Amino acid sequence: MQGSGTTAKALIERLRGKKAVVGIVGLGYVGLPLMLRLVEVGAKVIGIDTDEAKVAAANRGRSYIRHISSASMAAARAAGFSATTSFAAAAKCDALIICVPTPLGSHREPDLSFVESAARALAPHLRKGQIVSLESTTYPGTTEELVRPIVERRGLKVGRELFLAYSPEREDPGNSRFTTRTIPKVVSGCTEACKQVACALYGRIVDKVVPVSSTRAAELTKLLENIHRAVNIGLVNEIKIVADRMGIDIFEVVRAAATKPFGFVPYFPGPGLGGHCIPVDPFYLTWKAREYGVHTRFIELAGDVNRAMPEWVVGKVIGALNDRKRPLKGAKVLVLGIAYKKNIDDLRESPSLEILKLLAAEGAAIAYSDPYVPRVAGLHEYPGLSLRSVVLNPQALQRADCVIVATDHSDFDYKMIRRHARLIVDSRGVYESTDPRVVRA
Repeated sequence: MQGSGTTAKALIERLRGKKAVVGIVGLGYVGLPLMLRLVEVGAKVIGIDTDEAKVAAANRGRSYIRHISSASMAAARAAGFSATTSFAAAAKCDALIICVPTPLGSHREPDLSFVESAARALAPHLRKGQIVSLESTTYPGTTEELVRPIVERRGLKVGRELFLAYSPEREDPGNSRFTTRTIPKVVSGCTEACKQVACALYGRIVDKVVPVSSTRAAELTKLLENIHRAVNIGLVNEIKIVADRMGIDIFEVVRAAATKPFGFVPYFPGPGLGGHCIPVDPFYLTWKAREYGVHTRFIELAGDVNRAMPEWVVGKVIGALNDRKRPLKGAKVLVLGIAYKKNIDDLRESPSLEILKLLAAEGAAIAYSDPYVPRVAGLHEYPGLSLRSVVLNPQALQRADCVIVATDHSDFDYKMIRRHARLIVDSRGVYESTDPRVVRA
């Protein structure tokens, strides 16, 4: 930590002790679990979020995310956690962790407005002896090129008085096998001193810290992780179409291939990609790669395949109804599951929303059932979509001309669905493909 003086050493000692105050900027699917883990290890945590409803709920000890319990929020409040909409609270913190969204713009270009706004809001309140860590997924160079100039604007030198790091989030909402503590944490900093301070910060939170050489390497690490999934899901979705034409059950094929103990990782097809990472992050790299004269054809092709899956599902619905002499126009279609994956309430980039939009455009009478999402309305990408989840019972199933399994929540009674549904279009491989009432999509 040459050149960083005693500032880094003092901050490291404070972070390793129990006196450090940590500010979490963004109390969403990443920030909230991180806050709970920090409280668990004895840190004092202040949450900062511009959403007044989230802040109010957090201060009442209530959870607004389905897989996070209100009991854990109440325990955090009792341990001293508090939330605020005021960025002035940043001055009280030894560490500030930015966990804000990084969506795509209208032309699928990176939208770093949330990161930039958070950095600008923090900047007037920064002081000597703090660390700022960005966790939002982004393209290589963001920490150095965007965040660093903003936080240095008041004269604090990164690496000497102020420490700047990048450590990509690796949350998997609803996955009980892995927690914030047990998922290894990739960490780096703008300087060696920044990296050492970041390792001290995260070393208290997680079982294993994985230091890398630069923030750019850490940023690309997260993109590679998500591109790996996007490309492999795109591959199996494309093979699904081939298998369908050949009359072969793709789910059977994937399960059989997965018995090979080496050289194969099973990925299962579905109705498309959802969530805040996998459908979005690959395009952060494709956009940045153009700056270096590289056209990432492989990544973009996988994106094209995955984005086409909702249309494929609707096409299977049209074909299945036609086989039963029923047009899609005017047909009653019930979509099971509107969250982007099973057992969570997250709608971001959910292929179910696109399926509902396409069905409505074809004149179908649409409805959905999801135990995790009671109502859908006011979504920016789907302004005309306003629905309430219907109770999933025999009557609802019998009323529908077609039932689509879009998200395979564990709460659904699949035996009851099969008993009472007239036609099932199954995009998740829940049912045997030999069932005469089931059409694989």
